[in-house]
Amino acid sequence: MKYRSDGKFIFTQQRPLMNSVLQTLRAPRLPKAAGLASVLLLAACASTPPPPTASLQAAKQAISEAERADASRYAPEELGDARNKLAFADTAVSERKMIIADRFAQESRAGAELASARTTAAKANAVNDEMKRSTGTLVEEMQRSAGDKP
Repeated sequence: MKYRSDGKFIFTQQRPLMNSVLQTLRAPRLPKAAGLASVLLLAACASTPPPPTASLQAAKQAISEAERADASRYAPEELGDARNKLAFADTAVSERKMIIADRFAQESRAGAELASARTTAAKANAVNDEMKRSTGTLVEEMQRSAGDKP
């Protein structure tokens, strides 16, 4: 740039000046884009989902109900699996693996509900068997009573 006698500028090298300005403007874009991408990536990694408290609570409640129904007697394997999966869910929460924790909690609840259902079925079968024995005994008594009368 040069000054004219009237105080105005004269651009003698417009192209090189324009090229250097463009280069200066373009250069920061790459680091900004890379910086923005890294910030977004870190934000995605850092945003851990919240703990699955509702799923964990539902699993604990289902296990408690299964225990009250005496599932440890009638469905010990299913109840044991439900307890193990709840423990895995608690471990996953402590390791901040919330999606895995939620899955284990849901599997635990399902296992406890299965244990409750099998317990209910086993108890119903036991009652049914007892009723069959009682009915058989009554039928025998009726046949004896009918045989004694002329």
